[in-house]
Amino acid sequence: MNIYDVSEHAGVSIATVSRVLNGNPNVSEKTREKVLKVMDDLGYTPNVFARGLGLNTMQTIGIMCSDSSDPYLAGAIYYLERGLRSHNYDAILCCTGYDLDAKQKYFELLRSKRVDAIILAGSKFVEMRPKDNAYITEAASELPVMLVNGYLEGDNIYSTVCDDHAAMYGAAAQLLQAGRKRILYLYTSYSYSGVNKLEGYKDALKAYGMEPCDELIRQCPKDISAAKELLLSLHGQGLEFDAVMTSDDSLAVGTVKYAHASGISIPDELNIIGYNNSILSQCTDPEITSIDSKVEALCTTTINTLMGVFSGVNVPSRTTIASDLIKRKTTNF
Repeated sequence: MNIYDVSEHAGVSIATVSRVLNGNPNVSEKTREKVLKVMDDLGYTPNVFARGLGLNTMQTIGIMCSDSSDPYLAGAIYYLERGLRSHNYDAILCCTGYDLDAKQKYFELLRSKRVDAIILAGSKFVEMRPKDNAYITEAASELPVMLVNGYLEGDNIYSTVCDDHAAMYGAAAQLLQAGRKRILYLYTSYSYSGVNKLEGYKDALKAYGMEPCDELIRQCPKDISAAKELLLSLHGQGLEFDAVMTSDDSLAVGTVKYAHASGISIPDELNIIGYNNSILSQCTDPEITSIDSKVEALCTTTINTLMGVFSGVNVPSRTTIASDLIKRKTTNF
């Protein structure tokens, strides 16, 4: 059963049915009642495409994320959908993985669904090579593209980002002020966010007269066990460190597990700082000091910016939100 069947049984045009679906006032009450009765008799439930025939909107937003099992991205999806519902918009979610071809495929899939905008959740959608971002900038000529904690310059592209550089700089500075001399940094990727975090860590060291050391900067998969095993290996090789900063809470959990396995006292012998202030930071003993990257505020601001775009309001192309350091029991400064 579709809109064409309703049109035929009601003896009106498809455009008239669409006007009824969209609440258009340019339909007589008699015609409206007739169309609604036919819908009821036929058991017809309008879909988003039928709703959109009479208006230049599908009232639907596409959301892309790389991995919905990631606690940070799962939270982002929740807040984005909640915000969209509050403005009477539906959402179509695509979980793309990290392969560029897959990202492009899902992006085009959402465009084919005639969504009103596309939200890219997380910084993994901004590639290092400009040509790999061309599919986003080109699509932005037709619909708004919103980035949550990623930045890409272009017309009709709007970014809401956490100040990751300042967050990591400030946390590292507190460790240095507390007398920590060998701060190991674990990170997961060279994404837009990841690069800013790493630079914040390095700049803090330089500000305190210390040159960043390659042996204390290590990349690690976003996996608790992988982080634990990496640290055990480094410890076995004789690498000394009295603090660990991580780009994600999962790596901080792995660090706590490493300390327990090695008989290292937290926080007396080892300070640990995670990132994102996810539920993981409260699931260890001791609980982990973590940087709150304000995912709820990022998502709420993204939705508000999008609604401003739809309303023709002059909105900034980039909005930056400050983080908070949530101090728990893995630090003693």
